[in-house]
Amino acid sequence: MSSTTALLIIDLQTRELTGPYPVADHARLLHTARQLIDRARAAGVPIVFVRHIDPDDDPLDKSTRIHPDLGALPGDPVIVKQTPDAFHNTGLDALLQEMDINTVVIAGLQTELCIDATVRRAFSLGYLVTLVSDGHGTWDSELLSAETIIAHHNAVLGAWFATLHTADEVTFA
Repeated sequence: MSSTTALLIIDLQTRELTGPYPVADHARLLHTARQLIDRARAAGVPIVFVRHIDPDDDPLDKSTRIHPDLGALPGDPVIVKQTPDAFHNTGLDALLQEMDINTVVIAGLQTELCIDATVRRAFSLGYLVTLVSDGHGTWDSELLSAETIIAHHNAVLGAWFATLHTADEVTFA
């Protein structure tokens, strides 16, 4: 990957990771994301954090902030969204274009919503997409376990919309 690559960290917020209904295996997901962030920083690759805020959320509520263990820096871009698609009604596409980004590496939450929608939209906008296959997560649903949801979306998204790599395989050289 090159300087035309950005790492997108989607919705890894305090309430989703450690709140009353934490994401399955949230400690591993947080650790994986932090490793990606550290490697991206070391290679000079920009990191863009995406933060979901519902219309009734208080934007100052600390539980909706990016999880502090991720080490977000004051200059890191943060895109605020209100739908699963990180590009919809946000400045994400304009920001990536301004930075001359053509490849995005995507990790975060929630597999079947925000990850799915953002991967598909990035592909539709012409970005080369790498989905970190072990770098996104979700909760169990009434029908499926989180593990099954993740495996299914890796298969579907990897078949057409993204190249799949584990976090260990992602290099920012």
